[in-house]
Amino acid sequence: MLQKKYDDQVSPETSVGLTKATKKLRPRHVTMITLGGIIGASLFVGSGNVIRSVGPAAIISYLIGGLLVFLAMRMLGEMAAARPAIGSFMEYARVGLGNWAAYLVGWLYWYFWVGVLAYEAVLGGETLGEWFPQVPAWGWSLALLAIFIGTNLISVRTFGEVEFWLASIKVAAIVVFLGAGVLFALGWWPESNFSVPNLWEHGGFAPNGLGVAVTGVALVIFSYFGTEIAVMAAAESEDPAKGIKQATSTVIWRILLFFVGAVLIIVTIVPWDELPEPTSVATAPFTYVFSLFGLPGAAAVMQLIIFTAVISVLNSGLYSASRMFSALGEQGFAPRIVAKKAKNGVPVAALLASTIGGVVATIVNYVAPSSGIFDFIMNSAGLVALFVYVFIALTQMRMRQKMTPEEVKGLKLKMWLHPWLNILLIVAIIGVLVIMLMSESGRTQVWTSLIATAVLVAFWPLVRRNLKKRGPVAPENTDAISVRQDEVDRVK
Repeated sequence: MLQKKYDDQVSPETSVGLTKATKKLRPRHVTMITLGGIIGASLFVGSGNVIRSVGPAAIISYLIGGLLVFLAMRMLGEMAAARPAIGSFMEYARVGLGNWAAYLVGWLYWYFWVGVLAYEAVLGGETLGEWFPQVPAWGWSLALLAIFIGTNLISVRTFGEVEFWLASIKVAAIVVFLGAGVLFALGWWPESNFSVPNLWEHGGFAPNGLGVAVTGVALVIFSYFGTEIAVMAAAESEDPAKGIKQATSTVIWRILLFFVGAVLIIVTIVPWDELPEPTSVATAPFTYVFSLFGLPGAAAVMQLIIFTAVISVLNSGLYSASRMFSALGEQGFAPRIVAKKAKNGVPVAALLASTIGGVVATIVNYVAPSSGIFDFIMNSAGLVALFVYVFIALTQMRMRQKMTPEEVKGLKLKMWLHPWLNILLIVAIIGVLVIMLMSESGRTQVWTSLIATAVLVAFWPLVRRNLKKRGPVAPENTDAISVRQDEVDRVK
């Protein structure tokens, strides 16, 4: 029986036997979440800092970072395609490595999204505050949180519909940027010249050395974090196995097209040492290049697009945080109340509790901006991406070890060169950590993240005692809830 060894440990809430009522996302929702989920301000604005530091070799930084994310997603895809589960990698960490791993990765992931919610709410509030100064920025921030709480409360399909259109705007903007950029770089755009030599004429392809390009990986890898949302969303779709396979199999060309492709266009059109410092939306690299195209009101257009990216992340962040918090409650790592779902499948308590963290952080930022609390939250969540990728690599290694050759052969989505690519990913992440320790801002993120992790470790003995009192999550007759893979295939 495929996956039998760890299906026996799965709770009813997170098994492949999820009720149809919770699987409401349609294929187009999953497709667009997959396409646009990782496109945010970190690409539109943050890419400028990477290019100014690395030069045209920033292309290599984005390629290496994208490769690491692709490997992690492929490992996650193997596990998720075999047995979709809401909670995703936390559930797999529990089965593969034990409760302690699930507890750590689940809480760290939730904590990360609480910080992201606060950051995006602040950024969105400030943007609206500039457009409509009659209302203070903090008021707009709370209004945005309220709006997207509403969209998430209605149903998972409402979340998917909102995210579909927000992601569509981001994807359309990138496609226009890439198409016009190619024509401009080749000199086929009005008032343009052949600018491909910009890749090597201003101090060389790697003006600051190839080592700096490797260092740049530490900056870009966080731009890709959020890719795993597509896998979580696919688990609540009408066809989880198909959605998960699509999300994990297409991630590589999404990275190549949207990230590597966009950066290639920027460094080809604009000499890297002439790119403005991205201190605002008006000086962001995308805005600057759009202005070269002769697009009227480039700054205003890009501000609208970036605002769309901000509220898209806010929307998907509420979804991710609530689902992970609910999964924590299901497994006994958080209060049981957060595990409860409404009839429409939405974990209401988990959604509201996740938002409270964002609201508190938002208010603190405005009431006491010099307290350092907001900065601590943002910095201490900085390494979660790397922690999650390590846990995914270790979990997939462990779960593959538990399988028989026949079960491995029956996998519909398989990780290549197991376990060598797992080891490569782990070693590469350790390398990124070492690189981060060499810079002041990187050291701040490392140490504050370790402090947050240490707090979780300190509470683990208490959580473990509560787990023992609670007893096993699944009923004693686990065979009653275990679902054979061939039976699942027939249902689908």
